[in-house]
Amino acid sequence: MTGAWWAVVAGVGFGVFQAVNRRAVVGMDAYSSTFLQLLISTVVLVAASVTTENLRVLTAAPPAALAYFALAGFIHFFAGWTLLNASQKLIGAARTSPLIGTVPLWGTAIAALVLREVPTVPGWLGIVLTVGGVLLISTARVGAVKAAGDSPRSAAPSDRLWIGVGLALVTALCWAISPIFTRLGLAGLPSPLLGVTVGMASSVAGYGLALAFRHSPALASREALLFKVAAGVLVGLSTWARWVALDLAPVAVVLAVTSLSVPTALVLAPLIAGRDLEQVTARVWMGGGLVVGGTLFLVLLP
Repeated sequence: MTGAWWAVVAGVGFGVFQAVNRRAVVGMDAYSSTFLQLLISTVVLVAASVTTENLRVLTAAPPAALAYFALAGFIHFFAGWTLLNASQKLIGAARTSPLIGTVPLWGTAIAALVLREVPTVPGWLGIVLTVGGVLLISTARVGAVKAAGDSPRSAAPSDRLWIGVGLALVTALCWAISPIFTRLGLAGLPSPLLGVTVGMASSVAGYGLALAFRHSPALASREALLFKVAAGVLVGLSTWARWVALDLAPVAVVLAVTSLSVPTALVLAPLIAGRDLEQVTARVWMGGGLVVGGTLFLVLLP
């Protein structure tokens, strides 16, 4: 199977994960949800590594490479996935999915600030389209339905929307930064699968330690746990497929094809999580389309 097809698997899989995960976070707090997601995904990636990789190269890897992978994992999984779960709990998967697709926008901004790489004309068009999509999603009405776990003192719908949008955009920023350290790690240990497994395993260990100091963790229902297990397996397999795609195809192609996660989440989120929680309006669809279109301009027409 070619790198592009692996990217299709990753994109669709991640979209299904977001829809299933939305159903799971209804009955869980963001921290417990992220830890369980990390734990299950780590098991999936360890199994993949054991069956497809030579684990002896880990003992010969430079300590700096392992440290870079751990740092990339902290940014991408520890921070990024926590923010993703918190954003989904506030505004749902349908709105979160297009917003976390703004990774190329953040990458362009970082390149402009750090490397002084000014965007080309197609790049500026991609920026305008992406920002326009973000604004459409950010101003789409949430409706009168309360978010899962709301209390009488919960924030107003408009406040939840802006907070959720902010969390999703910071998630995308984390995912734009983490590849910098991943590339540094790959210079010493040229195995994407082992690298992402080290990063995720480090994150789950750190998260478990952090949760040990939390008081009174929220108890999850059996239904939420079952959906979370499914979500963890899906995102673990999708992460593996994405790294295989990156090893076989150009980064631009992988980023473009994996944007299939956006329409997948928009279609499935209302079906899996329920239309009372996932209100996918024409405005949200339009915003998602603009974000995907802007992403294609940014990654395919540098």
